[in-house]
Amino acid sequence: MRITVLAGGVGGAKFVRGVRHAMPDADIRVVVNTGDDLWLTGVRVCPDLDSIMYALAGVNDTERGWGRAGESERVSAELAAYGVGWPWFTLGDLDLGTHLARTSLLRDGLTLTAATQRLAARWPIGVTLLPMSDQPVETHVRVADGLIHFEEWWVRHRAAVPALGFEQRGVQSASPTPEVLTAIAEADAVLIAPSNPVVSVGTILGVPGMRDALATTSAPVVGVSPIIGGAALRGMAAECLAAIGVAVSADAVARHYGARSAGGLLDGWLVDTADAAVVDELIADGIRAAARPLYLTTLDESAAIVRSALELGLPRR
Repeated sequence: MRITVLAGGVGGAKFVRGVRHAMPDADIRVVVNTGDDLWLTGVRVCPDLDSIMYALAGVNDTERGWGRAGESERVSAELAAYGVGWPWFTLGDLDLGTHLARTSLLRDGLTLTAATQRLAARWPIGVTLLPMSDQPVETHVRVADGLIHFEEWWVRHRAAVPALGFEQRGVQSASPTPEVLTAIAEADAVLIAPSNPVVSVGTILGVPGMRDALATTSAPVVGVSPIIGGAALRGMAAECLAAIGVAVSADAVARHYGARSAGGLLDGWLVDTADAAVVDELIADGIRAAARPLYLTTLDESAAIVRSALELGLPRR
């Protein structure tokens, strides 16, 4: 079976681990958000690609939720002493090794896709990681004082500064890679992870040509709600949704993506049992829906969610 996943962030990493656990023999390709990417202290940092790679390799820091386990930060301390970089965005020494390797590969002329394949080949991750685009796209947040990089809003301010909107710089000149288009076209199922619907999945969908690829694939497109009982599973999805005028609810996010039968994206939508009351309403809107426990607490629970999502998509086949 060929499964393509749209994902970003820690939630996406947990979900992809569940996909691999549930379907160990499947050809799994993960289209990853690169809107969080940035140049910092001379290296190219790709937070979502690295979070998913580290999680699948089993070397991620599960306590912090990001970066490598067993880290030190001697280089970041030196950079801070020189007044270089962002002191609130520290890069661990092991993590810097990844960024330096990526930067070297990019400077040698490799695309981000090719560089990602080289980096991922080190680890037995069992999936193919695909950047959403080889062209750089960087998400900025519109605040009262102007625009700031998404990572500054997210990490430095912890979303305490009200977001007035989001701007994906470079997205209009970006395009899905051939590998991404093939992954969507050849899929037996396309799964939208419970990642941030605005700045993770939303950024992927903002790349020109991505929605068309999803609209024309013969595979069912099934999403998993990142909202449970009116609250975000993790991160700051609630603040992001509020900034674009979407209610923080499982059904509102589903309608934000839209029913594929009405020009949107979704064939199916999985909600938590806490939101079971919206299932019939979503079905009436043209989206197959079901309620299942959606907490990604353990690997087995994540795998069960994946199986439920795949089962929800089967009627289209």
